[in-house]
Amino acid sequence: MNIVIATSEAVPFAKTGGLADVTTALAKALQELGHDVSLFLPYYQQKQSTGAAADFPMTSTGFDLSVPIGGKTRGGRVLRTELPDSDVGVYLIDQPLYFDRPELYTENNADYQDNCERFVFFSRAVLEAARMLDLRPDVVHANDWQTGLIPALLKLEYSKTAEFAQTGSVLTIHNLAFQGQFWHWDMLLTGLDWKHFNWKEMEFYGHLNLLKTGIAFSDYITTVSPTYAQEIQGEANGAGLDSVLTHCADRLVGILNGVDMSQWNPKIDPHLAQNYDAATVADGKPACKAALQERMGLPQRAETPVLGMVSRMADQKGFDIIAGCIDDILAQDLQLVFLGTGDAKYEEYLTQLAAKSPDKVAVTVGFNEALAHQIEAGSDMYLMPSRFEPCGLNQMYSLVYGTVPIVRAVGGLADSVVDATPENVRSGTANGFSFVDYRPEALASALQRALAAYQDRQQWRQLVATGMSADWSWQNSARRYVDVYQQAIQRQGIMAATTAE
Repeated sequence: MNIVIATSEAVPFAKTGGLADVTTALAKALQELGHDVSLFLPYYQQKQSTGAAADFPMTSTGFDLSVPIGGKTRGGRVLRTELPDSDVGVYLIDQPLYFDRPELYTENNADYQDNCERFVFFSRAVLEAARMLDLRPDVVHANDWQTGLIPALLKLEYSKTAEFAQTGSVLTIHNLAFQGQFWHWDMLLTGLDWKHFNWKEMEFYGHLNLLKTGIAFSDYITTVSPTYAQEIQGEANGAGLDSVLTHCADRLVGILNGVDMSQWNPKIDPHLAQNYDAATVADGKPACKAALQERMGLPQRAETPVLGMVSRMADQKGFDIIAGCIDDILAQDLQLVFLGTGDAKYEEYLTQLAAKSPDKVAVTVGFNEALAHQIEAGSDMYLMPSRFEPCGLNQMYSLVYGTVPIVRAVGGLADSVVDATPENVRSGTANGFSFVDYRPEALASALQRALAAYQDRQQWRQLVATGMSADWSWQNSARRYVDVYQQAIQRQGIMAATTAE
């Protein structure tokens, strides 16, 4: 199968969150299953000329683009490289006016005002480049609002060409909260007929909505966990699109993300003080814990449980309920390690908390890839009390690293963490602790249960072993995506035949 994946982020070229990890790992896993995969993303020159991305030389494909947008034409180049440790071809759309900027989507915490134009251009450029490269994809897999226009372009324009007549389309919703909403006159940028600016397709309360556009026109829609696929069909988590998603429930599938074991694996992780696996975790994890405590300036107490959290510091991630029960948390014999950036109020709050309790709290505001790995390996428990969580990756990283997660049972957290109830402990299925009510008291109660279990060394070893013995790799998830691709291709064929009649 020839597969084109279009994304605004991919590791190591550009990353603001889990989207980059998911698209990269999925592309590699699909290739390992024997499929031909091409990954497209913008060439963010300022980002990709530094850091790990700088180690991957870009070569010109020799193809220059000419893309119509809003009554004008923009040029661009198509560059090529490959994903690390794979033969997956990565094609980068080079258009400096749109993508040679300090950040991907924002500047000074405000969206770039031409974001619609930037990603309409990118969506058209992906399909034009695929045509020029003669990729002839069986399926094009779009991701989030930045590529939401692609399914519409395929249906309304490119399906009439020989190269794309049989091409199916799939859209993955990574986070429904981000929809790409713009004023109605930006419809002109898309080049599509105004008749599609209606409540069933592209219009959303008078605005152009690119995520809704992708939902309306794609052959299949996926999201990143089965529970989230159900949650977004309800008013509480539907972000205004619940009725749209309910209407297309027959082509909406939740597939739990996996873990890229080439990047997140304590047995080979180069960032750790000592490598380990399920058989050697009893020796390796204490060494990693001591190294983390030393790095973060915490007292090196082997018996004191360390709770880690690598996260965007925002209400969505549960920082408000952490703050709501912090006195109860700090009354316990434990240490807290935080890494991340986000809302200024939480950055300041956690920094002050660490200053007041330096023997119990350590905070790094910013992001450090090595430290993120060291927190996963060196922590005994991992906090993830999210208000909502489409999938989440860190709870799965934690399970792989023998770190017991404490989560709220929503989205992918509910699909991956089995609460340590007495029944689940007896059956050997428990791998963490979860709670339902989004309240500080519920989080504090779950933490109390976890701390009590930590004192029962036999039960704790069982929780660690259960998490580490499961297969969290991308292979199972990739096979599910292949099934969805085949259904999307079949649906496109049926629709094309019906239109021809």
